[in-house]
Amino acid sequence: MRTTAPITLRRAHPEEPGVLRIAALDSSRVPAAPLLVAERDGQVRAALSLESGKAIADPFHATADLLDLLRAHAKAQPLPSNGLLTRLRLRPRSVY
Repeated sequence: MRTTAPITLRRAHPEEPGVLRIAALDSSRVPAAPLLVAERDGQVRAALSLESGKAIADPFHATADLLDLLRAHAKAQPLPSNGLLTRLRLRPRSVY
């Protein structure tokens, strides 16, 4: 009988130790924030940029299912296009 460990999906900061660890293991840079991560056994195993869609994963563990979950969750909960940061970036300059 095979048992499975619980999986946790959550937002993460790009400088979290777990995110930095899997970036180093994956020989990749940390993707652009905001990040969504998948944890198994209390360890970050995969991360997905909600902005660019770029993903990193721990190459020493099976992570294809985790990446599928992250992509499905990101697709189901897209970033709001009219958020404060978006509005601030798009605000035109005043001309006097």
